[in-house]
Amino acid sequence: MYIMNMTYKFSRVIKVAVPTRDNMVDDHFGHCDHYTIFTVENNKVIAKEEYPSPQGCGCKSGIAPVLRNMGIEVMLAGSMGQGANNVLTSNGIKVIRGCSGCVDVLIEEYLAGKVSDSGEGCHSHGEDGHVCHG
Repeated sequence: MYIMNMTYKFSRVIKVAVPTRDNMVDDHFGHCDHYTIFTVENNKVIAKEEYPSPQGCGCKSGIAPVLRNMGIEVMLAGSMGQGANNVLTSNGIKVIRGCSGCVDVLIEEYLAGKVSDSGEGCHSHGEDGHVCHG
């Protein structure tokens, strides 16, 4: 197996979102308190802001076009259902699942090329009669 360690170099400005609770990656995308939005230029964080998570659908399927319109290109998430993953991806947002820990450390690890998608989604949907579609 060939593994390549690459550092991401962004010469243009990009925005990265992280579902957050208490400055930590929220374990479940659909339950996050807010999104931490990092603006990155020349591989350095130049701004950090918070965007409140909308109430309602636990899968947050309505947030994808909002994030896209904000210029978000990457979502660094913990656990996420396949429906939410599909909606974000169809809106041009690259999803990287399996993230955890402090959001400030996570963004630095991502920019250093140390973060990759776990490939695993949330398997607990359907509780309380709610099913996510994607």
